[in-house]
Amino acid sequence: MTATIRDVARRAGVSIATVSRAMRDPSIVSAQTLHRVQEAASDLDYTPSQLGRQLAERRHAANGIVFPDLSGPYYAEVVLGYEAVASELGRAVLILATHGRPAAAEMVTRLAGRCDGLVVLGPTVSDTVLLGLAARGVPLVTAARPPVAGVDSVSAENAGTARALATHLADQGARTVLFLGDPALSSDVQERLAGLEAGADAAGIGVRVLPVSSMDEEGGARAAEGLASGDLPDAIACANDELALGLMTALRTRGVVVPRDLLVTGWDDIMAARYAELTTVRQPLHDLGATAARFLDDFIAGRRSEPRHEVLPTELIVRSSSSPAKGDNQ
Repeated sequence: MTATIRDVARRAGVSIATVSRAMRDPSIVSAQTLHRVQEAASDLDYTPSQLGRQLAERRHAANGIVFPDLSGPYYAEVVLGYEAVASELGRAVLILATHGRPAAAEMVTRLAGRCDGLVVLGPTVSDTVLLGLAARGVPLVTAARPPVAGVDSVSAENAGTARALATHLADQGARTVLFLGDPALSSDVQERLAGLEAGADAAGIGVRVLPVSSMDEEGGARAAEGLASGDLPDAIACANDELALGLMTALRTRGVVVPRDLLVTGWDDIMAARYAELTTVRQPLHDLGATAARFLDDFIAGRRSEPRHEVLPTELIVRSSSSPAKGDNQ
């Protein structure tokens, strides 16, 4: 079985990042550490792959970022934050949108060979693929997905703010809440639902879930078709702003007025949510990308010794879609 950089790190008693640094620039590690790494590599007959050699030589002066798609404002804003910091650091940015393609793993692996490190956003490739890249010494950071063992990660807080959202809806008189979104599509959505349910339980109100066919305005509009013809809940908490905006527009054409007939909330605080007076949760999308870029640069430059996991705060923003007396206030 061919030895990997992970095997060398284990044999030498150091981190994968230290092995990568020793191979990339021996002058930045101690003589003792360099000797241990070289001895372990020799004992294991370890030879860096072409990808590993490219990474070790830092040929590219470019960082990569992988995301599901750019069709909505969420990933676009995260990518803008990433690109802004990468540009400040003098790095070019290579982008890859996987669009759910079966060959996503192969595409990501190819991209890794063209840059010095990757940020991987959302459910683009499996943890197994990421672990494989990490084992080959690829500097990695994940964002907006569950942490992967040994890999730096950046995410936004979900559960606590969702609890606060449930409390707000209960304070507005809601006794029945419909959660619009599909938890199977995203760990973030799972966490939002869990927080909403916990807050609803504490407030003594009920929550039911209506999965959607897509997490965009079209998905929200389709959900409105069935809701307008049946009994409406007191409030609908949407998994993101796009769902909420599509829902509100479609309900309005059917004579259902928000917030007179029901309360509606979203999540993300995209620009359109502000014009629609949509109560939502503000996510630090730009900061999510910016933090990931800094983490990756630290890894590539050898300033990171252990994996880091940072959770950025979110904020409940109350507007008139859930509180008629409110404007754009908290």
